Amino acid sequence: QVQLVESGGGLVQAGGSLRLSCAASGSIGGYAMGWFRQAPGQEREFVASTNWNGDTTIYADSVKGRFTISRDNAKFMQYLQMNSLKSEDTAVYYCARGRSWAIVTSESGYPDWGQGTQVTVSS
Repeated sequence: QVQLVESGGGLVQAGGSLRLSCAASGSIGGYAMGWFRQAPGQEREFVASTNWNGDTTIYADSVKGRFTISRDNAKFMQYLQMNSLKSEDTAVYYCARGRSWAIVTSESGYPDWGQGTQVTVSS
């Protein structure tokens, strides 16, 4: 099992940007990594994922073209660059490590989770 710690959340105006980071206590090489989010009163939803080396990515339609997921396996880090933020992006954002190298969009494919970081976008 690996410990994941998110950082970089905060309050930003609509149209602004934030960069979330996820620091892992152990290796993430060989594993898919993902970002999910949960808005108040809603189910947690998929945001983005990369395969084991980052050369394949997938995004939720709601963030496509605005968010960019990346990773640095050597540093045990994952990132989420969020641009053109909207009020509907307000949520707690979670970092997750997958069961294997392949991208998955379902929560069930991720056994390891961070505690989350709050992102609030004011309109």
